[in-house]
Amino acid sequence: MTTTTAPSAPTGVAGEMSFLDRFLPIWIIAAMILGLALGRLVPGLNQALESMSVAGISVPIAVGLLVMMYPVLAKVRYDETHRVTADRKLMALSLVLNWIVGPAVMFALAWLLLADLPEYRTGLIIVGLARCIAMVFIWNDLACGDREAAAVLVAINSVFQVLAFGALGWFYLQVLPSWLGLPVTSAEFSVGAIVLSVLVFLGIPLLAGFLTRTLGERAKGRDWYENRFLPRIGPFAMYGLLFTIVLLFALQGEAITSSPWDVARIALPLLGYFVGMFLVSLLAARAVGLNYAKSTTVAFTASGNNFELAIAVAIGTFGIHSGQALAGVVGPLIEVPVLVGLVYVSLWLGKRLFPGDPTVPAAARRVVS
Repeated sequence: MTTTTAPSAPTGVAGEMSFLDRFLPIWIIAAMILGLALGRLVPGLNQALESMSVAGISVPIAVGLLVMMYPVLAKVRYDETHRVTADRKLMALSLVLNWIVGPAVMFALAWLLLADLPEYRTGLIIVGLARCIAMVFIWNDLACGDREAAAVLVAINSVFQVLAFGALGWFYLQVLPSWLGLPVTSAEFSVGAIVLSVLVFLGIPLLAGFLTRTLGERAKGRDWYENRFLPRIGPFAMYGLLFTIVLLFALQGEAITSSPWDVARIALPLLGYFVGMFLVSLLAARAVGLNYAKSTTVAFTASGNNFELAIAVAIGTFGIHSGQALAGVVGPLIEVPVLVGLVYVSLWLGKRLFPGDPTVPAAARRVVS
């Protein structure tokens, strides 16, 4: 007879509740407002940030994302990832939600709500194809999801992104609309840009996190690593998140504030997508028998999107001032506050949907009660 040990609950909003964590929604809203104000009021800032790009990737944003992701990936217990790959229900459900349900839902919402705005519609479809590989680690950690599962699922999403993004773009922009008697959109996506995005936004922090844990535990042991080292680097994930948000909104502050009605039109299907995909995924994971931690991870990996890749593809294919690029930029404008809200929804639903589940952290119950 073998016994299994439930994965330890992460700290975060539901854990120690640091000052930064406790008021995270306020800091995020403040970062968004600051970014929009800087982009709108500081002459030349937009051009200066755009000039700091290498191969189409913004260096300041890349730095912010790397700082954000490194502490979270350093927390992952990589020697436990085998239990994730052995969970066929988890793997199959995640693949179906990410690569069949998610793109189809975004396609339907884009056509239902933006049928008269082809550029924005195309931009949203591209957002739906770019599965999340970065900020999902933050939302998952805050909601006390399964870190090891998140690392595995994001890695799989990255592989599928490289292999399937172009084919899915062709299918949803040309083949499926043609079958339905709708206008088609011609677009060619750069495989090199997709590969580079995956390597920069996932490969570098993943390798850094893996090496840090491996070498740190080898030198000092797991107790020192998890109780002394990780608490020291943990806050940098939030600093990186807030820094990235300021930069993203500073880059597109003028475009967003000068077209408020267009932003509202784009925001509506995005809001429906994020909330709908999260709730459907969480309930589907519970229905197949996954625990709270794994269900939460499945829900966040299925509902989040890789807006860095979506923006890069839209700009590279249609131009920086295109409607497609604006739709990509509005993505994080809606995704960031909505998914922060869904962190609290997840914690609130945890004790109700998963009664008696040891992966629902006790601190989460106190936070949401």
